[in-house]
Amino acid sequence: MQKDTLVFDLIRKELDRQRNGIELIASENFTSLQVMQAMGTVPTNKYAEGYPGKRYYGGCEVVDEIENIAIDRLKKIFNASWANVQPHSGASANAAVFLAVMKPGEKFLGLDLSMGGHLTHGSPANFSGKTYQALHYGVTKEGIVDYDQLEAKARAEKPKMIICGASAYSRDWDYKRIRAVADEVGAIVFADIAHPAGLIASGLLNDPFDHCHIVSSTTHKTLRGPRGGIITLRHDFENPWGIKDPKGNLRTMSQLLDLAVFPGSQGGPLEHVIAAKAVAFGEILSEDFKAYGKQVIANAQAMAAAFNKRGYQLISNGTDNHLMLIDLRNKNLTGKKAQETLDKAHITLNKNAVPFDDKSPFVTSGIRVGVPAITTRGLKEPHMETVVHLIDRVLMNADDEKEVAAVKGEVSAFMQQFPLYPELG
Repeated sequence: MQKDTLVFDLIRKELDRQRNGIELIASENFTSLQVMQAMGTVPTNKYAEGYPGKRYYGGCEVVDEIENIAIDRLKKIFNASWANVQPHSGASANAAVFLAVMKPGEKFLGLDLSMGGHLTHGSPANFSGKTYQALHYGVTKEGIVDYDQLEAKARAEKPKMIICGASAYSRDWDYKRIRAVADEVGAIVFADIAHPAGLIASGLLNDPFDHCHIVSSTTHKTLRGPRGGIITLRHDFENPWGIKDPKGNLRTMSQLLDLAVFPGSQGGPLEHVIAAKAVAFGEILSEDFKAYGKQVIANAQAMAAAFNKRGYQLISNGTDNHLMLIDLRNKNLTGKKAQETLDKAHITLNKNAVPFDDKSPFVTSGIRVGVPAITTRGLKEPHMETVVHLIDRVLMNADDEKEVAAVKGEVSAFMQQFPLYPELG
């Protein structure tokens, strides 16, 4: 068989792009080489519909062992009693949670997308907003979750489920307060921890499992695994809401969630990705990973201080986690212009709406900046000053092609100090 040089040449170009740039997309990270190696292996050839020990195909004895290792390691990471490692993504994990506990048209309450929430938390463009009755809470003028508004809406509307979690929120969550109002109105609390999961796993942020009925996450981002999703429960329980399976039987929450993943919303699991998840979960259980989490927070706070020093307006005036959201209106820039110009200098981040934005989601007034990937490459607090200096030079000279090109050269030279996958040549 002839090698597909066209595709493999492009893969090499992508490796070069990653090596030569400063990666600041908050939802991206660099896996270890062994995680990537596990993902590109023969379990990709195996169909394994169902769960370990209960498959619809033969020949699953080995992938059963792999999946059980992933489950056991994940349970240990979060001190959980049950876990499902089959969701293909965070969005599919969230879809399964909805399918397990909600009927079409029922109400739920989530953080507004324009205030930092996620697409799957009720955007009208997403299944969550189309299938269910989405209600939203927002943030205060200071950029902190408006818990008073959340509580008032919960009491007035009595939603079936309350979602806590975000894709562009830089502060920790008060899960205890959310659970208190949920108990008052009889709601399920669902935490989507896709962004801060690695920091929660290291004990560096509040633990949602203490107060939330169901927790989902991606496995990339701060968990530094392959692209995929998970759903976990600290304690399985007989559901007090009387939720039944498709045959009308009462089930425990873990049974409802298993059924919602397969056969409810997915067919065969990606066992090669699950193998890579298992490897990543093993890495998370090491002391090295906890040190990584501490460095992520230290880098994010050092970066926030460097932006503040240069007059950038940070939403909530700082960060507790791995990211920050910056309103560029006082710099007379849009998020779109900032993203596109920084791309030319090999500095990658994303435009993002800011709370109370007056621009469209395709333009935006802000940018979202995250440090997980550059922390993985070995950058530390003093380097954050350099990174912000380079960003500022580009943004303050956005129409000067020569200056942007000069920064691009400096970025590439700077990042040579932090090799990425040297084993790949």
